[in-house]
Amino acid sequence: MRIVGLFTPTRASRSLVTGVLLAGALLLGTAGAAVADESPSPSTDATDDSEGAQAPTEAGTSFRTATAFRPGQTATADGSSGDYLYWVFPVDTGQRASVTAKVTLPESAAARKGSATWQVDVYDGLRRRQPCVYGAQTKALAADASTVELRCVLRTVRAWAEPWSNDPLPGSYYVRLTVRDAQEKDLGLPVRAEIKAETPDQGGAHAVDGKLAVPLTPGRTTVSQEGGGASAEGARLAASGVEPEGGWSSGWWSDRWLWTLAGGVLGALAGIAGYTLARPSRRPTAP
Repeated sequence: MRIVGLFTPTRASRSLVTGVLLAGALLLGTAGAAVADESPSPSTDATDDSEGAQAPTEAGTSFRTATAFRPGQTATADGSSGDYLYWVFPVDTGQRASVTAKVTLPESAAARKGSATWQVDVYDGLRRRQPCVYGAQTKALAADASTVELRCVLRTVRAWAEPWSNDPLPGSYYVRLTVRDAQEKDLGLPVRAEIKAETPDQGGAHAVDGKLAVPLTPGRTTVSQEGGGASAEGARLAASGVEPEGGWSSGWWSDRWLWTLAGGVLGALAGIAGYTLARPSRRPTAP
């Protein structure tokens, strides 16, 4: 008498298992390639930063006159301690903005009377001050020091938010740099400021469903030209100046949909393979 085992592999089952493995490898490879395509290339920021002629060399004095720059560029400006310096840059859905500020006092300002505290603030398109999740947003500059560096890392930008919440939304983000707690005799000293913003993509793990109809962009501002800073054209519409190079991508799509689809397909194939391997043989047995 010949008894066929329940888990005896057949040619069909082996072929099915091989197909499942090949399909899984193909799906995972496609998902990985899609995620790699969505990830920002580090060479882009380096290219933008190397183009010093396109980086602005002046700063605005209010929200309406904020100077626009792109992430990866190093915006510079000469001013005086006590001035409010403003810049604006775009942040899209799924990105986490990191703003770095550096203030340098020339040798002529070394004889100041006391220490001063510098602070960098970031506001969204509704001019709501966004909190820093980490970073030295405020730092004191000692009387014998000439350089201070500040950093503010924001929360990941969402595609949409409830009206009552203070969640960061895609659009323009303002940077304001100013000095606090400085003695009156030290106000008006010349300073040089450098501002740089990075907006790395956090991927589908931070993505949410929903869509913002219009990004929060300013109505009018000073847009830097090729010469840097405000040019002879003066102020003009800033929608193109603070828009990401690839345009706004706010929407419902994210790379987690691809992973969900791949997981569903692999689960279905695994179920079919398990049923094929575990089902009893229908081959008739000898009497």
